[in-house]
Amino acid sequence: MVRRTDTRQRMLDSAAELFHQQGYHATGLNQLVAAVGAPKGSLYFHFPGGKEQLAAEAIRQSADRLCDQLRTIATNAPDVVTGIENVVEALATSLEESDFQRGCPLATVALDASGDSEAIRQACADGYTSWHTVIADALDTDKADHLATVVLAAIEGGLLLAKTLHDSAPLRAIAPHLRATLERELS
Repeated sequence: MVRRTDTRQRMLDSAAELFHQQGYHATGLNQLVAAVGAPKGSLYFHFPGGKEQLAAEAIRQSADRLCDQLRTIATNAPDVVTGIENVVEALATSLEESDFQRGCPLATVALDASGDSEAIRQACADGYTSWHTVIADALDTDKADHLATVVLAAIEGGLLLAKTLHDSAPLRAIAPHLRATLERELS
């Protein structure tokens, strides 16, 4: 017998994947419960706030997972600039391996639903803020906040272009420019 917590986590995982690929509005409740193999009522049992609550929690989970990956990549790099290049490369590889279906785990939902739901908007904002913090902490300079915004915006833009064009070149193109910018600003 599947434990209650397993069903809840499977719903979060499935929702995170579906929202990541399709967005909020294109993902229906029937699709969500079918992906888990659970009755529709179980969604409301685990998420009394319905699809909106499930989406906000799935977004937070996705953001936390990517935040952990960013932190690990940055920590394992010999320097912060190489760490950022490694992040760009990891994201480009992930995008290619998904046949350009999985870009940023927040962007699709942020563009699709953050104007309709404060809970979803806040979950997306918190996710972006956590990534910004990881980058700023790694930069460790008085310019860190500004530079982290530039890095995050460049990566997000590169991901969007790469996903849309089905070509990782726009994402990979930002890495040498970020290197040049960061080396100039950090020297």
